[in-house]
Amino acid sequence: MRHLTKGLIAAALLASGMLGHAAPAPAPAQTQEIYTCINDKGTVLTADRPIASCMDRTQTVLGPGGTVVRTIGPSLTAQERAAQEAKERQARDDQLRQAEEKRRDRALLVRYPNNAVHEQERAQALGQVDDVIRAAQKRASELQAERQSINTELEFYKGDPAKIPPALKNELADNQHSIAVQAQFITEQEAEKKRINARFDAELVKLKKLWLLQAPVTTH
Repeated sequence: MRHLTKGLIAAALLASGMLGHAAPAPAPAQTQEIYTCINDKGTVLTADRPIASCMDRTQTVLGPGGTVVRTIGPSLTAQERAAQEAKERQARDDQLRQAEEKRRDRALLVRYPNNAVHEQERAQALGQVDDVIRAAQKRASELQAERQSINTELEFYKGDPAKIPPALKNELADNQHSIAVQAQFITEQEAEKKRINARFDAELVKLKKLWLLQAPVTTH
């Protein structure tokens, strides 16, 4: 972007009638600012307000005696403004994300000051799931025992299944459904153990870095 030289500023002021040998007009109560710019044709323009034809470039605001008060612009197009706002939003989002990540790291260190505490909580979490699995397995064994009893009764109708009492059929259906439910539940709990281990493994990777940063520096 081209900058106004003293000569160009003087020329701009002369063109606006602010310099010359004519007697100056009475000074207003407040000196008016002059906006100047060089348009795309290299012409110096001046005005007492922002110059519309120079909205795409920097305008210099002159005060008394031709001193530079400030610069403005260039104005952004709608597309440029949208891109800038998107960039600013992304920057704010990144700052918030980084702040939240630091907050989580601090909370993680407070909860797990060392590896022993972390592994102890892992074992407790897995132990709770193991307790649930053992209870489900016990129930599954009871259901299998009930199934054996049902099968014994069904032996009486082996030659003529059509004579099986409706109550016995319902009991068999309920038993089969319950066995399937328990099997599915146990499978889900085994998957939960894998998720717990995966979570603690991921935490451990992060914690090792945080513990290292907190470790005292030894000098030799």
